[in-house]
Amino acid sequence: MHLFGLTGGIASGKSTAAARFRFRGVPVVDADELAREVVAPGTEGARAVAAAFGARFFDASGALDRKALGRLVFSDPEARRRLNAITHPRIGELVRERAQALGAAGEPLACYEAALIVENGTQDLFRPLVVVACPTETQVSRIRARDGISESEALARVLAQKPLAEKVAVADYVVDTAGTREATGARVDEVLGAICAGIGVDAARYFGSSISP
Repeated sequence: MHLFGLTGGIASGKSTAAARFRFRGVPVVDADELAREVVAPGTEGARAVAAAFGARFFDASGALDRKALGRLVFSDPEARRRLNAITHPRIGELVRERAQALGAAGEPLACYEAALIVENGTQDLFRPLVVVACPTETQVSRIRARDGISESEALARVLAQKPLAEKVAVADYVVDTAGTREATGARVDEVLGAICAGIGVDAARYFGSSISP
């Protein structure tokens, strides 16, 4: 089973691209979902976060207030480093488990969707690497619409990550998400067809025998 990477910046269109891969039948392992799983109530990860940052970030049921903790870590690089040290190894273990399960189920190809592949220096573990990209102002606009925060807060979240240009520089394929959803979907289809050709997977599995990518 071949696990390729999908990354980009915050609000740059990863979810849209991932949805298209799913639509085509490619399983997607979502790092955000795994990040929630590793700090779910009662987990070792949740206990480690509480020890590092305090019980004030958890509600009465033991659920982590991700927005409150996010405001802290996006404004404090050291806090972000401490949180990543807790969550990233646990997420990595879950990625390996999911990949093994997909391979055992007979899947020839899967996508790992994660924002920090390049930041973590793991891009070569997930080749080919697909990077989604759009202008910074588009990212800020999307974050504000999604999270209801100020322009300065949204920009701070964008700037807390590695510049998209640096991710594009190490990409095998780039998907421009600044246009319409239809255009993004068409480009993702092109990329999927190229990935299949590159690793020897029959594209008909995802597009059908009469449909070209």
